[in-house]
Amino acid sequence: MFRKILIANRGEIAVRIARAAREMSVETVAIYHDVDKAMPFVSYSDYAYRLDSESPKSAYLDIEQIIDIAKKSGAEAIHPGYGFLSENADFAQAVLDAGLVFIGPKPMSIRSMGSKTGAREIMAKAGVPIVPGNKEPIATIDEARQIAEKVGYPILIKASAGGGGKGMKAVFSQNELDDAFHSAKREALKSFANDAVYIEKLIENPKHIEIQIVADSHGNYAYLGERDCSIQRRHQKVVEEAPSTVLDDDLRERMGKVAVDAARACDYVNAGTIEFLVDKNKNFYFLEMNTRLQVEHPVTEMVTGIDLAKEQLLIAAGEKLSFSQDDVKIKGHAIECRIYAEDPFSGFLPDIGKINYCRQPGGYGVRVDSGIETGSEVTMHFDPMLAKLITWGRDRFDAIGKMERALRNYKIKGVKTIIPFLLAVVRHPEFKYGYFDTGFIEQAFDFDVLNKMRVENDEIIAAIAAFGYRMSATSKKPVKSEQKPNKWKENQLMIRRLI
Repeated sequence: MFRKILIANRGEIAVRIARAAREMSVETVAIYHDVDKAMPFVSYSDYAYRLDSESPKSAYLDIEQIIDIAKKSGAEAIHPGYGFLSENADFAQAVLDAGLVFIGPKPMSIRSMGSKTGAREIMAKAGVPIVPGNKEPIATIDEARQIAEKVGYPILIKASAGGGGKGMKAVFSQNELDDAFHSAKREALKSFANDAVYIEKLIENPKHIEIQIVADSHGNYAYLGERDCSIQRRHQKVVEEAPSTVLDDDLRERMGKVAVDAARACDYVNAGTIEFLVDKNKNFYFLEMNTRLQVEHPVTEMVTGIDLAKEQLLIAAGEKLSFSQDDVKIKGHAIECRIYAEDPFSGFLPDIGKINYCRQPGGYGVRVDSGIETGSEVTMHFDPMLAKLITWGRDRFDAIGKMERALRNYKIKGVKTIIPFLLAVVRHPEFKYGYFDTGFIEQAFDFDVLNKMRVENDEIIAAIAAFGYRMSATSKKPVKSEQKPNKWKENQLMIRRLI
């Protein structure tokens, strides 16, 4: 095992990795820009080195400087976390060329999966089901029209080097194609310095299911069940859970085996995730592969009892997997809510400022992976995610109940957060009973109404959630509820008075 590793990241994921390393008696080295000097991840590590850069974001992307610090500090390996350089093949190669160990997959695996079109081609050859569409980047609008007609509307234009919903446009008719095509290319160029896009069939009302895989350098592969990431806003995940409400044992096994085949196809080593779309008939299609530790990895850890961060270190050190496929058992249910510094009552605009007070929830089955504390400064320079709140229960309703309590007890003062909105989501009947897909947030919440609300009373938010903004007493869709009809009517009247 390593004696010392450098964590090439910041925030909650840097704390998470440092915690795992400390439990394995491995020393950690943090890197930080001046704006992060007082953040918890810096003090939590054993050593900390300042990054010299005018731009905070570019500091964490400075490959040469990061490797120089790793050598200077005596670190033997570098863990990239997620985001920043985590899926940068050039960085992984530079780490290896410097005589260090990259705690992640091989550079060639990152490179082959980094191109969405290239990944589709590799997966198709490996027999992995993919969404109908083209495999090569589209050069002209005329070519886009021809492919769109062949695939059939609705379609999805996607950035070849994309992720996080950037450079992605849904097109429902030929009249929308031209504007969407050029808009997607502009957004892709701005976000990824690469304007290549491709087209695939839009699977309407799908479930977004991802399979966690791990592999060692000795040829051992395993899948650790699935995560349901369908609760999204503008293609950005907000709530994740494991296991999914739509997978049975047979489908889980089939998807797991396909995910392992996908990993083998790119000679994958370490932890990774294969993402799929599952349609209403339970057909599943390859979406993309994330060649890193996922933001939502804690829900898998909670239901399997396997520490993925520790497993990453063991694999990178040349060890075999500490478990076999037969050892993987799913126990109970876990849910994760991402805590963003965003104002849900103002179009989810990011908020900045000093955290004057922070009280994290606790109790049996409650976990908080946080990058903040009282006194932390939230700046405009980075992603607004502050922490992740995870709950585990003996079943899904137990996990949801713990999440409701935990969200109510989570207090952050000084910046606005989406905690009230998350409470509304987990209390919504369609979420509670599993009647949701990737369009849930847009379909269930009327944001014009939401933006009129200027209150902090979570009871009001919960009342709104009880109905859903687009659901009313005359809704034709049957929804089970624990509430009695007269209570629903009381809540509806209260909402009308407030608005």
